[in-house]
Order: sequence, then C-alpha cells, then structure tokens
Amino acid sequence: MDENSILIDSLLEKTTEFVKTSIELAKLKALDKTADVVSTLIPQTIVFILVSTFVIFLNLGIALWLGDILNNSYYGFFVVAGFYAFVAAIIHFFFHKTIKRNIANNIVKQLLK
Repeated sequence: MDENSILIDSLLEKTTEFVKTSIELAKLKALDKTADVVSTLIPQTIVFILVSTFVIFLNLGIALWLGDILNNSYYGFFVVAGFYAFVAAIIHFFFHKTIKRNIANNIVKQLLK
C-alpha cells in the first residue's frame, strides 16, 4: 500500500508540474501574439495618421481651388463632399462584403501566424 501512495504522489507531482508548464506556455504564447499584433499595429497606425493628414490637406487644397474656379469657396467644399459621398456609397453597396472578408482573413492570419 505504501508503494502505491508513493506512485500516486509521484504521479500527482508530475501532473502538477505539467499543468504549471502548460499554463506558462499558454501565457508565453499569448504574450508572443500580443507583442506581434502591437508591433504590427503601431507602424500601421503611424502611417495611417500621416496619410490621413496628407489627404485632409490635399482635400482642403482641392476644395479651395474648386471654390476659386466656381467663384464661391464653399461650392468647392460641396463638390469634394459630394465626391466622397459618391465613393462611400459605391464602396458600401458593391465592396462592403469583400472588404469585410479581407479584413477578417487578415486578422485570423495574423493571430494564427
């Protein structure tokens, strides 16, 4: 009987070590994925901010230029806003599912990498 209790204690100790190791491995994998996602996200965010700033100033310039051509500055802003409303409607009605699928696929690919 004493030999069985020693075997059971040994088995419990090894099981406890295995569980602790598995938990530590899961933590390290989660940390790796988090670091990978954040390290990818930060440069993309910086590029997005810079491109957005460029596009905003470009649109302001185009709107003011069109306003000069149309002899009223706010007409230029209406034309630029109408253009973006038109583009947004086209994207929403024709490309919404494709864009959504591509983004979801990229997220899954990034997480399973």
